[in-house]
Amino acid sequence: MATIDGRPAQYGITLKQLRDLMEHRGREGVGKIQEFGGVQEICKKLYTSPNEGLSGSQVDTEHRRETFGSNCIPPKPPKTFLQLVGEALQDITLIILQVAAIVSLGLSFYSPPQGTGDDDDEASHGWIEGLAILISVIVVVLVTAFNDYTKERQFRGLQSRIEGEHKFSVIRQSEVKQIGVSDIVVGDICQIKYGDLLPADGILIQSNDLKVDESSLTGESDHVKKGEGYDPMVLSGTHVMEGSGKMLVTAVGVNSQAGIIFTLLGAAVDQQEAEMKKMKKEAKKQRKKKSLTGDEESAVTGNSHMNSPPVANKLDGAPQDDGKENHVSSSTPTSDGHKKEKSVLQAKLTKLAIQIGYAGSTIAVLTVVILIIQFCVQTFVIEQKKWESAFAGVLVRHLIIGVTVLVVAVPEGLPLAVTLSLAYSVKKMMKDNNLVRHLDACETMGNATAICSDKTGTLTTNRMTVVQSYICEQLCKTMPKFSDIPSHVGNLIVHGISINSAYTSRIMPADEPNELPKQVGNKTECALLGFVIGLGRNYQTIRDDQPEETFTRVYTFNSVRKSMSTVVPRPGGGYRLFTKGASEIILNKCAFIYGHDGRLEKFTRDMQERLLKQVIEPMACDGLRTISIAYRDFVPGKAEINQVRIDNEPNWNDEENIVNNLTCLCVVGIEDPVRPEVPDAIRKCQKAGITVRMVTGDNINTARSIASKCGIIKPNEDFLILEGKEFNRRIRDANGEVQQHLLDKVWPKLRVLARSSPTDKYTLVKGIIDSKISDNREVVAVTGDGTNDGPALKKADVGFAMGIAGTDVAKEASDIILTDDNFSSIVKAVMWGRNVYDSIAKFLQFQLTVNVVAVIVAFIGACAVQDSPLKAVQMLWVNLIMDTLASLALATELPTPELLLRKPYGRTKPLISRTMMKNILGQAVYQLTVIFTLLFVGDQLLDVESGRLEKNKSKPTQHFTVIFNSFVMMTLFNEFNARKIHGQRNIFEGIFTNRIFYTIWIGTCAAQVVIIQYGKMAFSTKGLDWEQWLWCLFFGVGTLLWGQLITTIPTRKIPKILSWGRGHPEEYTETIEEKFDVDSDKKPRAGQILWIRGLTRLQTQLRVIRAFKSTLEDLEERRSVHSLHSLHSLRSSRSHTGPWPPRPLSDITYIDEDPTATKLSSQPPKTDDFAGNRLLSPHTLRLPPHNPPFAPSAPSTNNSELPKPVHETRI
Repeated sequence: MATIDGRPAQYGITLKQLRDLMEHRGREGVGKIQEFGGVQEICKKLYTSPNEGLSGSQVDTEHRRETFGSNCIPPKPPKTFLQLVGEALQDITLIILQVAAIVSLGLSFYSPPQGTGDDDDEASHGWIEGLAILISVIVVVLVTAFNDYTKERQFRGLQSRIEGEHKFSVIRQSEVKQIGVSDIVVGDICQIKYGDLLPADGILIQSNDLKVDESSLTGESDHVKKGEGYDPMVLSGTHVMEGSGKMLVTAVGVNSQAGIIFTLLGAAVDQQEAEMKKMKKEAKKQRKKKSLTGDEESAVTGNSHMNSPPVANKLDGAPQDDGKENHVSSSTPTSDGHKKEKSVLQAKLTKLAIQIGYAGSTIAVLTVVILIIQFCVQTFVIEQKKWESAFAGVLVRHLIIGVTVLVVAVPEGLPLAVTLSLAYSVKKMMKDNNLVRHLDACETMGNATAICSDKTGTLTTNRMTVVQSYICEQLCKTMPKFSDIPSHVGNLIVHGISINSAYTSRIMPADEPNELPKQVGNKTECALLGFVIGLGRNYQTIRDDQPEETFTRVYTFNSVRKSMSTVVPRPGGGYRLFTKGASEIILNKCAFIYGHDGRLEKFTRDMQERLLKQVIEPMACDGLRTISIAYRDFVPGKAEINQVRIDNEPNWNDEENIVNNLTCLCVVGIEDPVRPEVPDAIRKCQKAGITVRMVTGDNINTARSIASKCGIIKPNEDFLILEGKEFNRRIRDANGEVQQHLLDKVWPKLRVLARSSPTDKYTLVKGIIDSKISDNREVVAVTGDGTNDGPALKKADVGFAMGIAGTDVAKEASDIILTDDNFSSIVKAVMWGRNVYDSIAKFLQFQLTVNVVAVIVAFIGACAVQDSPLKAVQMLWVNLIMDTLASLALATELPTPELLLRKPYGRTKPLISRTMMKNILGQAVYQLTVIFTLLFVGDQLLDVESGRLEKNKSKPTQHFTVIFNSFVMMTLFNEFNARKIHGQRNIFEGIFTNRIFYTIWIGTCAAQVVIIQYGKMAFSTKGLDWEQWLWCLFFGVGTLLWGQLITTIPTRKIPKILSWGRGHPEEYTETIEEKFDVDSDKKPRAGQILWIRGLTRLQTQLRVIRAFKSTLEDLEERRSVHSLHSLHSLRSSRSHTGPWPPRPLSDITYIDEDPTATKLSSQPPKTDDFAGNRLLSPHTLRLPPHNPPFAPSAPSTNNSELPKPVHETRI
């Protein structure tokens, strides 16, 4: 018989049996497990041990992977370079240019039967221009595709980095180890605890007070209680909301419940795409017949996805919970019109791109019309010629000039600049310990006006030690000796700490001899375990005598209890309860205390107040966190004064009465020192106009002490420090409802919120964001590490989760993960965010100058000279310089500390400030003056043949070459001016810190020299001599001097009307979305598509953001939404309404065969469906509820005040 690693190669249970087993829930699941002989028996069949785990040997894990699959879901292959080229080619203006160029090429090869010699000369070179335009288009397309390709690769790398960060605790060789989620195999024993995102399906071996949020799979927002006796199945993709336990992994990757759904989604997609194509064809036929009735029309276009099958309507009634307000969403909005708020910059840029598009198109059309009218009047009216086929070529050339004006006018470099700037910043922010999960959070952070920060671990080092203790009326400010403590009290304290703390919290020896021991797990518990070691006792031996399996009941720590209790069997019979927690809360529940020499005394109200004033408050004022430890005995026989007599097992569910009348053992003060770099970081924030608030669950005195050490509160300032209770009393009306006007009286002065619950944090964040008392809406960043911080992190404009101490749930809800948990990293994020905004403003200042000049030159040239001084190919080259290359050069400037010396821009700050407008218009005036002087009198000044003469129009002249060269030189030198947008004089400052900038600049100059000297017919240029070159350079350098002159004009004198993009971004996102939303029901007309090409390019380029939004990026946005809709319709049709029996989940066939699903899909949306009004994120995967009778009724409509459930599935 074959063996693997000393055991049989054949497992006692098959993959299919395990898959079937995991599809059962509740009591049914317990029964199924019993059929296999119980959990212990399944462990034996899988050759694993509940206590020792797997051996972890390479051979064993590999064999398990081969047999049961690996714990990863294969991602969708990235788009190939050719696909990206294809996408870039779909740009409307490029298509028009290609067509025009091909027509022009065709006409150049067609020789008319009669004609003058002049025509022959033109015909012989006519093909060059057409070819040159085609080549330029190809270059533009390749550059765009290459940029997309590199970005996609970068983001995939980043995505795998985010996934790689996810580690999980497993037991291997009797030791607890942290391994990557993808390394988990079937048969592993995992330790699960509060805040974990489960990485695989499993069966509970042992659990304490375990509650799981399965909403990501079932859509049920109620937490499900799990336990070995009643519901032992735990599923991947679900969140542990309370408690802890151990599970045996039974299914991983595509065989887990969430993995099966991914497979289903993939299987559904191909069929859906086929259906989609079919529907499109039918819709076209019907549109041609023009016989569409209203009903049929709604079937095709009635949902927000222009081309999704009618299945999608099923979910249209369900509102979306997208929580985030400022993220580029990877979800297609449902047709109830709920749109997601765009980020500030995105909204302003979209509007700008559209307006420039309007102006550019108008001028382009005018140019073509004027050129054609002039040509017709000149040729047919004045010269009275007959139509010749050669004239077609002239008309095509006029069309090409018009399209080229449009190409130059539309700033397609804008989205590129945004994406490049964000991508560059994200890469650099990694080095500053910011792992960005949502791209635009980086830009939003630059506008932040408020930061609500946790205390522990963010402002403090999160290395906790017990520095004071109060035992038997003795207050010690050093470590007491165990011999000085009465032995029975000492033993109770040691047992109380060792047993009543998570067994995952441990103190490990240091790596280096001179370092401090390592704290693993909960840091407060580690401090207490350190206290046990300091007393000269070993906590591990006590734990070995009392393993977790022997615990009777555990009341795990949560934000409501603010304490943890464990019930264990008592050596002499009965039970003993140990409790630890926040000292005020525990002492309130104490009825006895050990006094002098370990005598038991009654703990009266007076004693409690004295203890509070003399011990706890002084500790808290020193910035210490105070923890009390207490116990209670339940005995079967005669009971002492502080014991409870019981005849049978107490009702452990009655927590109120169980954890009461305790006996206090000791109070300890735990120190968590402020991080040395934090006070300086907070000072920087305050200088930058950002208010820092501390939100903590700690005692108010501890919080005040830490806040003053950090510099959050300063003496002689007017500020508020509130406890959660007082905060709620001030902001709620008589009915207990939160009132915005009451909140507005509190938050502006509030600096510290102590003893706060996660709901208080959410209420505060929501209140600050919704407040209307200042002109600018506040932009709020929040830090969080706990599971319950999820709603606040999602509500905030930017949510920061802690990379080290943060739970998986907090990380899922966040936008940026702080890999070092350090507040000073947030300050770096602010700096990068402001830098992104500034980089884009720099690019805008540069680009708009070129746009204005090129468009006006082409237009006036066409009117005055019947020809554009800048030829089509030349304008395409300028377009390439200013769009692609300049965006790369200006978007990669590094941030400087000066960025933190100004106030945030705010949401209503104009995108183009008055200073920028002054620079744009000033430079445009200079460049236009130079160009028109050269155009009309340049031939005399430079003593060259005029390019304006009719005979010279078809061939390159030095005159027009000088105009083109001067224009490019002025543009290139203006790139230096564009580096500063706040009116600084020194435009060369920091130039050598940006290698990309000067490399591109020098490269462009070199390319220009080659084009001028050797471009000939292709670029319509004629070589220049050195004197003409000097003139061109002189005009170029002139822009720098002129820039200094413009800077001296005081900005205050410029009317405000000249700034652009003022007002709330919300105002114009609405108008944009009404007219131009690519997801809207109406298909945009071709003209509109032209105008919004900037916008569509932005969306194409930001498509890769989905890599962050969730690992569902494996299915494209459209695919995932379709599939989820169809899947959901099938689910709801399967939630036991029909006579047919529900089938097992893994049965893929029903997608093809289920007749009811297709019937249901065409019905209007039903709100009484169990999905009804449930808040649904677009990535929520649903399973039918496992016990339908208990499915809760649809929640009340007024859930605006409730924190929204965090349920996005990520595997």
